[in-house]
Amino acid sequence: MLSDAYRFLFPILGIAAILAFLNLPTLALVFVLLGGFVCYFFRNPDREIPSGDNLIVSPADGKVVRISSFSDEDGRPQGHAISIFLRIYDVHVNRSPIDGQLEDLEYRRGRFKVALKEEASRVNEQNVLRIQGDVFQVTVKQIAGFIARRVVCWKSPGNPLKRGELIGLIRFGSRVDIVVPPQVKVLVQVGDLVKGGSSILGSWV
Repeated sequence: MLSDAYRFLFPILGIAAILAFLNLPTLALVFVLLGGFVCYFFRNPDREIPSGDNLIVSPADGKVVRISSFSDEDGRPQGHAISIFLRIYDVHVNRSPIDGQLEDLEYRRGRFKVALKEEASRVNEQNVLRIQGDVFQVTVKQIAGFIARRVVCWKSPGNPLKRGELIGLIRFGSRVDIVVPPQVKVLVQVGDLVKGGSSILGSWV
């Protein structure tokens, strides 16, 4: 379980203990169950990180809800964007999709629209991480949702990153977008369920 859980867990269990002391067992049980949910939400299961050159793994658990390609004003391909929706019962830690270095971390204050909506990528509160690998760069966006009100990154610009390494967390339902260069072959489809650190999203070709 992640250490972030304790700031929520201890107060909840404290309230449960007070309610039990006041002989209110039903309410106490509600708070004990809530504490159990917090432990479940902040879980951090071990993942087998795939080996191989120029692979891109999923930065998050969830469901692929959108895959799009985009070009510049002259029609030259600029890359692909893959959006992953994290449901409330998914693992919510985020991982580095490649080996590299965190070149830039930008926090963007924003709104809290439902993360399934496409406009959430543009208007919601988010962290934007640019990770430079040996061959190419990827951008990862930690996007807060309607319930998630906090995006957390545990890394700083200049930090080296390993593929599958923990980089942050989004609390209570959210979305992660990853933008990759046009030379990357996307290996997932809309509707696929992916696991952070272990599911391969694409490879450099």
